[in-house]
Amino acid sequence: MKERELRRSMAVLPIGTVMKLTDLSARQIRYYEEQHLIFPERNEGNRRMYSLNDIDVLFEISDLLSEGNNVAEIKQIFAKQKVKKARSLSINEVHAALEHEFTQQGRFNNLSDSSHFSQPRM
Repeated sequence: MKERELRRSMAVLPIGTVMKLTDLSARQIRYYEEQHLIFPERNEGNRRMYSLNDIDVLFEISDLLSEGNNVAEIKQIFAKQKVKKARSLSINEVHAALEHEFTQQGRFNNLSDSSHFSQPRM
């Protein structure tokens, strides 16, 4: 995991701060957790702690609700995004494997020749 993603996934924000940042009530935030749309961590005192990634999801939920989607539709949207992301990771893994294989076979003379495999085509 990249350092930036690691920092964004660190659960360090209490619910009060999240409420101020997102303009959502504690009840709304807890409801989205109950609906398995967000997954805050718990600290030693069993208090919810949120990451910047959690806040991004809450903003996305708010945007989708304001567009007229309901929670069931948002769950479907998130499920589709998850599948798409998994496919994208699979494509990246295929490209990495091909690059590795071609490098081992001596088809790439230097690292710059392998650049066509660094970005997947979609």
